[in-house]
Amino acid sequence: MATRNSTTSIGEYLLQRLHEAGAHHIFGVPGDYILKFYEQISQGPVRHIGTTREDTAAFAADGYARCQGIGAMAITYGVGALNVVNAVAGAYAESSPVVVISGAPGVWEQREDPLLHHRFGPYTFQREIFDRITCATTVLDDPITAFRQIDRTIAAAQREHKPVYIELPRDRVTVAGVPLPAVAEATPQETSDAATLDEAVAETLALLAQAKSPVLIAGVEVHRCGLQDALVDLVVRAGLPVAATLTGKSVVGERHPAYIGVYEGAASSEHTRQMVERADVLIMLGVTLNDVDTGVYTANLDPHRLVRASQGEVNIRYHRYPRVQLQDFIGALARQVSPRREALPSQPFVDSGPAFPVPGQAMTTARLIARLNCALTPEMIVVSDVGDCLFAAIELRVCERSEFLASAYYTTMGFAVPAALGAQVARPDRRALILVGDGAFQMTGTELSTHARLNLAPIIIVFNNAGYSTERNILEGPFNDIAAWRFDRLGEVFGPLHGYDAKTEDAFETALARALAETGCPSLINVHLSPDDASPAMRRLTERLSHRVGNQ
Repeated sequence: MATRNSTTSIGEYLLQRLHEAGAHHIFGVPGDYILKFYEQISQGPVRHIGTTREDTAAFAADGYARCQGIGAMAITYGVGALNVVNAVAGAYAESSPVVVISGAPGVWEQREDPLLHHRFGPYTFQREIFDRITCATTVLDDPITAFRQIDRTIAAAQREHKPVYIELPRDRVTVAGVPLPAVAEATPQETSDAATLDEAVAETLALLAQAKSPVLIAGVEVHRCGLQDALVDLVVRAGLPVAATLTGKSVVGERHPAYIGVYEGAASSEHTRQMVERADVLIMLGVTLNDVDTGVYTANLDPHRLVRASQGEVNIRYHRYPRVQLQDFIGALARQVSPRREALPSQPFVDSGPAFPVPGQAMTTARLIARLNCALTPEMIVVSDVGDCLFAAIELRVCERSEFLASAYYTTMGFAVPAALGAQVARPDRRALILVGDGAFQMTGTELSTHARLNLAPIIIVFNNAGYSTERNILEGPFNDIAAWRFDRLGEVFGPLHGYDAKTEDAFETALARALAETGCPSLINVHLSPDDASPAMRRLTERLSHRVGNQ
């Protein structure tokens, strides 16, 4: 436990508690209201990773949290804190525990109310904004309660798997906190009601005993709650085929023999869609139903055949079982289920066309993804931005579990490059494969310079289709056009970085081989795609979206 003595300052204690919780790095941009805390960071156990912008620091902390269990960032008051609102809202929507630390004017300064810079209204406004997009907030303005407030807030991030906000006035950073005895925080009931759990498990087992074609769907809550081992144990013991939602992609290793693909309604592959929608019992574990995971509500799921277990309750057909925790339900099922004798379904053969590369043939999204599938190794972690690269990634088979990161529900552009920075800092044993569109890269691609500065070696695949392809497929117009960047020449600005231009399959093959061999710095491949080229999933999805827009 962090030191609680009469000489420990508020800032030092905060850093100690972050380190104990697993945040060994902190991302951010310095500013005058946070500088004293930054001085403590430079002398303490948590390493600072400077980023090019505050919002990219938040995306990096999000990627770090998904790999490490908690992430942290430190920014200045007003201009810094308000610049991270979108990314923190995304972490809240995606259940990623990020600790947001904002410097602030001193307590005396706020009381005297001078005309301070970065102020945009009453000093309470900033905390009120973050109250809406975090699960806990605090202002460390009282040395007597500061240590307890730090403990409470970090515990909330870990318990709720959501961001939290800590405001640190600059005249309190070096003030010693009062080492009062630690007090256990009151937490929501996290244990299952034994009788309710038993009944939910018994009804599920009875349905499985009669089922001829049951299927399991795993969602993002399995990842956020750290239940991947328990999930695999259930899948193996029961002999059930398992699909994942798009937001839960790679929650089970995608080369596991029981894995049948991503289910996303009409955007799914035909094989996955038919297996899920024809299942006579469908067990959904940790699935959050939203328009992305349901393929814009094209999912065809019969409630009469559903068993839905999420964090806190189980719903079986038309019966509701409250106070049943997801981990308890999965564990009990695994212990009591009878294995099925039927063999797992074999994966259908997918004809990807002639052997790659075909000299002189223009690149397409489908051929690009097929080639990347062959290049994936267990050492790679895939980080995808939104747009067609995300929907094309449905076809990727990530080798290890929880090695695919994306803003798949909040779907904010600009996530991938900075989030991959956080992921690689958290997991130095992994190499990031970043999938990003040309539009999203133009938003936050400057963070690639931080990858280069830290001697990280991600491989960045830019899906360059000359604009905002998702919107173009929904509603065409000149507003979807963007500036043409020479992505392959960014090494001249960001360096060290190897850049490649790939208009044809043989050019891409050469670039990919060189990128795989280069482990000392980033490699970026600028893949030219036709503006009207799209992955099959994107075509199915945008056709539905276009229909909805046209009827509004």
